[in-house]
Amino acid sequence: MAKAATEIPVKEQNEKKTLIPYWVKIVTIFFLGWVAIYATRSVLNPVMDNIQTEFGLSTSTLGLISSIFFLGYAAMNVPAGMLGDKIGKKRVVVPGVILFGIFAALTGMMPTFFMFITMWAMVGIFQGFYYGPSYGLSSESIPPKHITVGSAIINSGMAFGISIGYFISSYTVGELGMSWRAPFYIIAIPVILIGLLMMWVIKEKRKTKAEHQAEVDSGEKVKLGDLFKNRNLVLSYIVIFTAIYAFFVVVTWMPYYLQHARGITSGSVAFIASLVPWAAIPGSILFSWIADRMGKRRPVLLVMMPLSIIAIISIVAFDSMWVLYASLIGYGIFGKISTNPVLVAVVADNAPKHAYSTSFGVYNFIGMCGSILAPYITGFLTDVTGSLNMGFYFAGFLLIIGTIAAAMIKEDNRPNVEGAATANN
Repeated sequence: MAKAATEIPVKEQNEKKTLIPYWVKIVTIFFLGWVAIYATRSVLNPVMDNIQTEFGLSTSTLGLISSIFFLGYAAMNVPAGMLGDKIGKKRVVVPGVILFGIFAALTGMMPTFFMFITMWAMVGIFQGFYYGPSYGLSSESIPPKHITVGSAIINSGMAFGISIGYFISSYTVGELGMSWRAPFYIIAIPVILIGLLMMWVIKEKRKTKAEHQAEVDSGEKVKLGDLFKNRNLVLSYIVIFTAIYAFFVVVTWMPYYLQHARGITSGSVAFIASLVPWAAIPGSILFSWIADRMGKRRPVLLVMMPLSIIAIISIVAFDSMWVLYASLIGYGIFGKISTNPVLVAVVADNAPKHAYSTSFGVYNFIGMCGSILAPYITGFLTDVTGSLNMGFYFAGFLLIIGTIAAAMIKEDNRPNVEGAATANN
């Protein structure tokens, strides 16, 4: 606590010397990072039909493309978080962004399905360098009173990225008649530029030998087991798993669903599928502002989670296009993109401060296990039942479990919140 008390005035003093506070720069650069990550991921979805035709894939094998991608992504979250705490978060984030941009371009060049999926997995692996270190840096830099809203703004980069990725693929392939490989080349350029911009903007203070030794002497070592002894962290892991599973059912399969179940042309797919991320922007900022004003996370989650269940089931339960539009907008407002910054605040409230990067890495690893399972399980259920609907219903069932977990979060047991009890349950 003494260390934190001495750091705050220094941070405020440094921010007064610049026109734009450093934490605003951090929010902006990590917003762009999420734009890069999700735009790269989303260029795949509108051309899944083209890839299926060229390589002769079943629906479940088609889903395996995303599952293997997210397997690589999730597997790197914890190691990258621990590495960021050890050698410096900037040293992990910047190379990761540049390298996944390079591998995105290489993915489009691959002539066989095996080579294609291998390069795509490499994109996922290097995207895995991002989450823990980036949220570790932002949580250290954003003032506590702005932590949820700041995280929401960073998080909204996902919405812009999804929309940009959908548009690039749908427009270049569906409207301009370009090869399905072209979007992978196009997206690589801005991604690499964002990585270089991060190298310039991020300023991370290195630990001196004395500080490192003091940390060792005090016993402040990163222990994964300690994270699972904290009730609120474990519950946040459960909630994010169910939220991300449902989200990647929607993100991965929505373009395919619109084309095959609703008969919508590729030119309109990008617009309709983008209703989710665009609706998430005001929803994310609004609910994050409410959470910050209340100083509590659970009440907000208990409003958002049930409404996201209704929205995701309504997407496939009704034939009306107007209901579809309303459901997609509703899921955007109340779904994963909007709940994530509130859950990030739960982690920031409870995680050991000397292990922020690792804590966020574990949080995202468990959450992204949902992204590994969602594409393949949804494809499998589609092959078995002949309809995508069951995949959406199963996602809704998991969200019920997530809602129960959110209800069990204790707001009086947050070690990093002043006035809260510090004992772990």
